[in-house]
Amino acid sequence: MALALLVGCGAGPRSDGPRSEIPAAPVAAGAVTAPNFNDADPHPELGPAVRRHSVHGIDIAKYQTSVDWPTARANGVNFAFIKATEGGDLVDPMFQSHWRGAARAGVRRGAYHFFYHCRAPEEQAAWFFSHVPRRTGDLPPVIDMEWTPFSPTCTIRRPAAEIRRDAEVLIRLFTRHYGTAPILYTTVDFYEENQMWQLQGTDFWLRSVAAHPSDRYPGQHWAFWQYTSTGLIPGIAGEVDINVFAGNSRQWADWLSRRAQP
Repeated sequence: MALALLVGCGAGPRSDGPRSEIPAAPVAAGAVTAPNFNDADPHPELGPAVRRHSVHGIDIAKYQTSVDWPTARANGVNFAFIKATEGGDLVDPMFQSHWRGAARAGVRRGAYHFFYHCRAPEEQAAWFFSHVPRRTGDLPPVIDMEWTPFSPTCTIRRPAAEIRRDAEVLIRLFTRHYGTAPILYTTVDFYEENQMWQLQGTDFWLRSVAAHPSDRYPGQHWAFWQYTSTGLIPGIAGEVDINVFAGNSRQWADWLSRRAQP
């Protein structure tokens, strides 16, 4: 597989921009396109591990204000997790634009909710449900749980048992509403300090930008790995988070058949 990840994932020098753009063209539904990515600040040891994965995608929010979705799709964006809501009263201002654009370009899309530690999980679930419709074929919804030390209104760190209880409530409510269990995104420190491995049966999306997840989350099965926050992709202005799916293209199709919204 010819990839532009030799530089983008750390097997070469720092890059200031993406590789030559692959022109946008119709992509067959369900087809996996190879990543033509780069990285503004690649980690020197992640390249080989990342290149073993064939299904790449992004997560985006209000910070990515300009996305040419057909071009991004042609250059290897096979899926996108799009920020929808936060807490119980915030909606990402770019959500609707990203949501529609991804669908029109044939990018498998999923919405995520950023968890707020100072609001009941039931209220947060209801808020997300009111803004993210059920749609057959969409990716499972995502619950993003991490510490929020820079929040202007809520920086508390509650006991681990309370955190896991809130996660269990959200998982139950999201599963009931969307007909498929949500994915849980988290970071190394949050995962360790709250013993999130106790949420057995959960599909995890793990952040690890300096090592493979097997080194940072020993023994933990994962579905998605966020390996950089400084990705450069044709069609997307500025830097963007890039992720990989845990399996190959055949396993991706199988996972979608089991886990996409019914």
